[in-house]
Amino acid sequence: MKLCILDNDVLDPAAVPIWGSYAAMFERLLRTVGFAGEMHAFSARHGQYPASFDPYDAVLLTGSRADAFSDEAWVLELRQRVTHLLVQQKKLIGVCFGHQLIAHCLGAKVARAPQGWGIGRTTYTWHEPSPVMNALTQLSLLASHQDQVLELPQGARLLASNAHCPIAAYAIGQQVLCIQPHPEFEPEYSAFLLEKRRTLHGESVYQDKLAALQAGHDGPRIGRLMLRFMGQS
Repeated sequence: MKLCILDNDVLDPAAVPIWGSYAAMFERLLRTVGFAGEMHAFSARHGQYPASFDPYDAVLLTGSRADAFSDEAWVLELRQRVTHLLVQQKKLIGVCFGHQLIAHCLGAKVARAPQGWGIGRTTYTWHEPSPVMNALTQLSLLASHQDQVLELPQGARLLASNAHCPIAAYAIGQQVLCIQPHPEFEPEYSAFLLEKRRTLHGESVYQDKLAALQAGHDGPRIGRLMLRFMGQS
């Protein structure tokens, strides 16, 4: 099995020695939960893509500080390529920005969330039975976003939601799997992001969200869901 990871951002310089990149975080997550194939990462933000997507069983789009609906040249190119992959019926996994960009390519509305930032450890209701969920209906993941998918793409089914983020995950058949929060994040990286925006979020929110990270998260469970989606049992 081969997975193509389109990395859509560059980490803060202070974070690079510890976490490397968003692609590297996904590689660690997927290896931890048993991914046995090849993973190749490309920086879409810098216009880097494989010569062909044909050898890949799936394409994963990471998060980004950019807006999925922006007119930045690299985002326009990425949307064009993703639209083509959708037509080709390539399996796509989108996380955060990737989740939003795929929805945008499918004609769904994506914009700034009127309810503001989603940050830190956040709990969602999971709506679809799955072997990797073990009858779990609530799961907690690490979020960092101010944009949201505001309507389900045509033909999509809702997988996860909460009051702050009504469309937190969705799927389309066996081709598209998208999720707003970050299964690849480690609590320490979430704490790093909270510290960066400490003034923006306010001290009370910062302290509450920092303390909540001690409770852990269900990122590995979503990692296993991704494996099943890609066809690795």
